[in-house]
Amino acid sequence: MRRRRFIALAAAFAATPAAASPVRWRGRALGAEAEITLHAPPALAAEALAQAQDLLAEIEALFSLHHPGSALARLNARGALTLRDRRFHALLDACDDLHRRTQGRFDPTVQTLWQALAAGHDPAAARRTIGWHRIARTPSRISLGPGQALTLNGIAQGYATDLIAEAFRALGLTQVLVHIGEFRALGGPWRIGIEDPAHGAVAARRIEGRAIATSGPAATLVGGTPHILDPSSPAPPLWSSVTVEAATATLADGLSTALCLADLPTIRAIHAQTPDAHRITLADPVGDITTVAR
Repeated sequence: MRRRRFIALAAAFAATPAAASPVRWRGRALGAEAEITLHAPPALAAEALAQAQDLLAEIEALFSLHHPGSALARLNARGALTLRDRRFHALLDACDDLHRRTQGRFDPTVQTLWQALAAGHDPAAARRTIGWHRIARTPSRISLGPGQALTLNGIAQGYATDLIAEAFRALGLTQVLVHIGEFRALGGPWRIGIEDPAHGAVAARRIEGRAIATSGPAATLVGGTPHILDPSSPAPPLWSSVTVEAATATLADGLSTALCLADLPTIRAIHAQTPDAHRITLADPVGDITTVAR
């Protein structure tokens, strides 16, 4: 069973510049299709894409749940890991921030619950292992609580998208759209179509210098249950899809995951307290659209 969030963003293209033909790369990263579109001279484009592919290999070695040798897989298998890679710790810092910001709705320790549901086991014991507060960290070591395992699938694609985008920025590129499960734009504007797993195309957005991510809980089922799991309750998600536009793909990715579990007043409150989150587009179970924006 694929453990992927629904990639509900499609039909991306640059509205500007019109003169130069874009260079595109397509591949796979973190178990999903990936695409990079950039405007650059051929030699610079080739250098940038070569660097991006090397960086994607490093990202897979850190965060993939699919490869048993990745740092995340080894952490889950052993329960503790000595690891000094700043990128892994930076992503866990982002998880910590989102856990607090979303009042515990974002919690990567639901992995054990996901595994129990996928295997058809009684989830009660797995639910007792959930708790982000049980993770212990130092700058060089990460330790899980008893019986715990982590999934970073609700945020790692966004973080990877940001790493690639910032690598391109360091090379001086100014017109780039990176899609590693989520979208991050340098320059623009870029037009992104939002597609809900149940209701199809529901909106289109133009982004410039920011990111956008969509989560659709029912796009993937685990044991007949929508794959975005509430860490505190067996209640199903409240929304058919949630799309977040934010300053970074890391924030957009994590928020779009967690806000599937929040009611509208809570979403409005979290949005008001998160300056780097711009517009939120909510599709309810019957297909009605609500937008929360500044």
